[in-house]
Amino acid sequence: MACPDGSILLRNAARWRGARVGLLGGSFNPAHAGHRHISVEAMKRLRLDAVWWLVSPGNPLKADRTDMAPLAARLGSARQVARHPAIMPTGVEARLGTRYTVDTLASLTRLHPTTRFIWLMGGDNLQQFHRWKGWRTIARLVPIAVLLRPGYAGACRAAKVLGPLRPRIRPARQAFRWCSWRLPAVVCLDQPGIDLSSTMVRKADPAWAARHGRPAK
Repeated sequence: MACPDGSILLRNAARWRGARVGLLGGSFNPAHAGHRHISVEAMKRLRLDAVWWLVSPGNPLKADRTDMAPLAARLGSARQVARHPAIMPTGVEARLGTRYTVDTLASLTRLHPTTRFIWLMGGDNLQQFHRWKGWRTIARLVPIAVLLRPGYAGACRAAKVLGPLRPRIRPARQAFRWCSWRLPAVVCLDQPGIDLSSTMVRKADPAWAARHGRPAK
């Protein structure tokens, strides 16, 4: 069930009591089969009850982009692509008024103190994680699972951020035990299958946003 304005996540904390939830943040400009693939694989490997897609109002690292579609269009694409009862696209960050992941996580962990969250990211995001505001705080708030699509198998070795976090990398074979890990904790999971990106989708279908709301500006 999609939750476009975040109300389900904010008001029904009891529904998520004790749940294991993966958080996949991003622009989703647009959402595509790769997002769904890594979400389904994360549910299997990490034994998650749900994955929340946090469709960002705006990415601070991509603030100067002119091809970013409106939030309504990106949410629309996420709902169409998700097609899974446990994958929940949401614009909760717009409701929370948070711009940075560290602030979103601080809010969500406060609103859902008994929910077990794990942050999901791709290998491309790991390579720039050291540029994120408060990345050290993020790593202390929740475990991090890096889902490596084809071409990013070396990301967990090459990422600058893994200098200080390298001692905290956990074996992939123990990924299902993430709720018991002492933070910070990082696990890298190979996810072969779909080599797809939003950039590739935009190039193949420049008018995608028009079908999900207003055209990209």
